[in-house]
Amino acid sequence: MKDQLVEFGQRLGKAILLPVAILPVAGLLLGVSAALSGDAVVQTYPILDNTALQAILRIMNAAGSGVFNALPLIFAIGIAVGLARREKGAAGLASVVGYFVLIITINALLDITGQLATADIDPRLVGQGAQFGIMTLQMGVFGGILAGIITGLVHNRFYNIKLPEFLAFFGGSRFVPILNTLVFLIVGSIMFILWPFIGNAISAFGEFATGLGTFGAFLYGLMLRTLYLFGLHHVFYLPFWTTAAGGTLEVGGEMYEGFQTIFLAQLSDPNTTQFFGNLALFNSGRYFHMMAGMIGIVLAMYKTIPKGPKRKATSGFLLSIGLTAFITGVTEPISFALLFASPILFIAEAILFASSFVLASLFNITIGSTFSAGLVEFLLFGVFQGNDKTNYLWIILLSIPVMFVYYFVFKKLILKLNAKTPGRDDEEITDEEKKLNAKYETGQAHYIVEGLGGFDNITDIDNCATRLRVSVKKPDQIDAEALKKTGAMNTVVRGKAIQVIYGPKVNIVRTDIDEYIDKNNIEHLKQK
Repeated sequence: MKDQLVEFGQRLGKAILLPVAILPVAGLLLGVSAALSGDAVVQTYPILDNTALQAILRIMNAAGSGVFNALPLIFAIGIAVGLARREKGAAGLASVVGYFVLIITINALLDITGQLATADIDPRLVGQGAQFGIMTLQMGVFGGILAGIITGLVHNRFYNIKLPEFLAFFGGSRFVPILNTLVFLIVGSIMFILWPFIGNAISAFGEFATGLGTFGAFLYGLMLRTLYLFGLHHVFYLPFWTTAAGGTLEVGGEMYEGFQTIFLAQLSDPNTTQFFGNLALFNSGRYFHMMAGMIGIVLAMYKTIPKGPKRKATSGFLLSIGLTAFITGVTEPISFALLFASPILFIAEAILFASSFVLASLFNITIGSTFSAGLVEFLLFGVFQGNDKTNYLWIILLSIPVMFVYYFVFKKLILKLNAKTPGRDDEEITDEEKKLNAKYETGQAHYIVEGLGGFDNITDIDNCATRLRVSVKKPDQIDAEALKKTGAMNTVVRGKAIQVIYGPKVNIVRTDIDEYIDKNNIEHLKQK
């Protein structure tokens, strides 16, 4: 069971990178456009009130918002495709079916029970939100992750099912979307019952943290970061944003509730001398994390990749996600990479994120935000507002120490845990492997299969640039000496995950094995 969980975790971590790779560009589009096109921002900076400029920003915002609004579905498809061993296209389609059945089932149950949000109230106040025009419980990205994982499991179990002759057309991979309809009717019904309890618990915690001062800021930051990764933060922060839980203040002769509502009112009020103090508790700490901490994490990821082609190949990706976090405050690519490399890394990130809120509270930094807390909003709502209103200079002075704290913490943890952050995965190609001239001769597939314990012992075969990657039922049936006689440099056994190192000739080895599988008509190993 432990080996199966480890293997599943590795496959899930690899699968999650597909949807995560979409986020940096979408984040840049949304972050820049949202920061420069809001009504309050345009009123404060009239130079932005240009028809052509605002039209371009609206298009950018629409493109970025489209991706972010579709994140649950994107994650559902990406995870299902990544987890599927065969017929990946069918798995992607099944995940779409499953996700829509999930949210539609919940919508129907809300309607039947009279709980569906009406047009005259904010649906977020009752834990609901629209997904693709369907009002459902606000599960965010978690709903997509759940749909992707369940679809992957269902697909791998039933994609090759054989039905009676008169139903044969619906067999194989066509059966999975059909079955998913029934599976997610059940999943949707379960989530309809469970999710409100989860949402109410999150909201109650938020109200509890309000009266705890600086310690409350730490708890707020810890919960916000944990929930943000799964898109569940809306339920938590909404009372702080829009109700008395986030504070009350009279601005321009009117009483406002919630630190975000108060901030926007103060932003357009020429009599504001300093922004609302609760911004120091519940908002400003994000700037330390996004603009300094995330740079430290990315640098730690880069430095822990062994010198060589893999470090160079990964540097572009790390640079893009680091700049995205710094400029716009969009950090999902980094956070997901940490989470799926090791949950301990994400726990460390959440703790440091919460500590950033403590730092902002201690130095009374009152910088607001509208979308996220990157460079663009730091300039708009910090620097351009003046230090008297925001104490933004503390962000500049303390960011370097904060960055180095993050860097040393994560460098040590990544190395200690041997975490598979980007560039440190099992497909690392060593110099020895690259130079290896395997003494492999065509026609040895039979001996390789025997060395792996025979067809009955093999559950999956894949390869990277230099290694044959095999999943087996019984690792003790592996004959490393027999494999070495076929030209293998070495055989690495990690539970039920086997890696046979052949060097650059592995593609030839894989082709011979595939042909041998087809010749012997081994259905469960055929490439489809």
